[in-house]
Amino acid sequence: MKLRTFTLGLFSASALAFAAHAESITIATVNNGDMVRMQKLTDDFTAKNPDIQLQWVTLEENVLRERVTTDIATKGGQYDVMTIGTYEVPIWAKQNWLLPLDKLGDDYDVKDIIPAIAGGLSVDGKLYAAPFYGESSFVMYRKDLMEKAGLKMPDAPTWDFIKQAADKMTDRANGVNGVCLRGKAGWGENMAFLTAMSNSFGARWFDENWKPQFDRPEWKNTLQFYVDLMKADGPEGASSNGFNENLALFQQGKCGMWIDATVAASFVSDPKNSTVADKVGYALAPDNGLGKRGNWLWAWSLAIPAGTQKADAAQKFVSWATSKHYAELVASKEGWANVPPGTRSSLYANPEYQKAAPFAKMTLDSINSADPTHPTVKPVPYVGVQFVAIPEFQGLGTTVGQLFSAALAGQSSVDDALKQAQDAATATMTEGGYIK
Repeated sequence: MKLRTFTLGLFSASALAFAAHAESITIATVNNGDMVRMQKLTDDFTAKNPDIQLQWVTLEENVLRERVTTDIATKGGQYDVMTIGTYEVPIWAKQNWLLPLDKLGDDYDVKDIIPAIAGGLSVDGKLYAAPFYGESSFVMYRKDLMEKAGLKMPDAPTWDFIKQAADKMTDRANGVNGVCLRGKAGWGENMAFLTAMSNSFGARWFDENWKPQFDRPEWKNTLQFYVDLMKADGPEGASSNGFNENLALFQQGKCGMWIDATVAASFVSDPKNSTVADKVGYALAPDNGLGKRGNWLWAWSLAIPAGTQKADAAQKFVSWATSKHYAELVASKEGWANVPPGTRSSLYANPEYQKAAPFAKMTLDSINSADPTHPTVKPVPYVGVQFVAIPEFQGLGTTVGQLFSAALAGQSSVDDALKQAQDAATATMTEGGYIK
């Protein structure tokens, strides 16, 4: 008995000594469901890495952006791992604010990351953030209403087909709108949709010399088509609708079609929350035959700030959280349908995932049809599909979004909105030194 007591005492003392030498890393992350789930599964990481302790700072999306941007710009050093979006990665990497992820381990398989997603997170061939989940956008539509209209949705529709179908599906006497699209102002709300849409119309935010292009016919064609379509076939008060509002409308059976984020597919096909769950079909975002589709590209990713003193430990965590093993861990606990989507090609080749997610193939095809390094028909000096990866875009994108939302609401004409957008963009780019 004395020997046993002595042995436990030694173990306890050694454990305390080990804990004192364990390295603690602080992870800043967003408070969405996938990230909250990850925190609950980190016993798997700490079992494999007992010398690393994890500290979490979990924040709402807008607060997270503000905190991590301030910290990295001022070299505050509060965080060792940051959750950031595709917009920030190329900007911050070029500022040398992020470390390249070159120590993710021999079994990590960087080449398995979907090329379009990896392209948005890389600069000069180096990966600066590892994707936790990714998305594009596509068409979700009511198969029953499409059949009633006497039409068949192509896998790759044109905007003209969308207009034709919306006209035939609209039945306002019964509360059905032919199409639901984002109208709420914001660089990540209506401008995510409209910028992606404009790419398929041949438009661009800036030419090769950073001159704003809102005075060009391609933007006029984009915005006029959008406003006319929404007035004829969209829901009332559409200028106030973003992702969540349109999701609710679609789930309630009030939209014939909805063009939005691929991650919405699991919500609209969930019979617990969607009245049309068994009636939903999927298609690629529309095009105009110019070689670009009207879909975007986004990923929530884990990156390591250049100011960290714990780079090796941080890379071990990033490797774990974005690995194939993590996907299998989630599947074993929560089922394949809940595995973070849109990051690895191997997930979409997995028969178990394909069975659990009938929208899987169309999601992958949508992601693969977006190219953040060549997002437009004509050449541009920027990367980003539904955004322009320059620091000024957040403010400018929201300003333009307000102008276009007002045009949708009938508070200004399309021509006036475009003229004001051109003026605002010219002022911003002049002040920023992009043009003289």
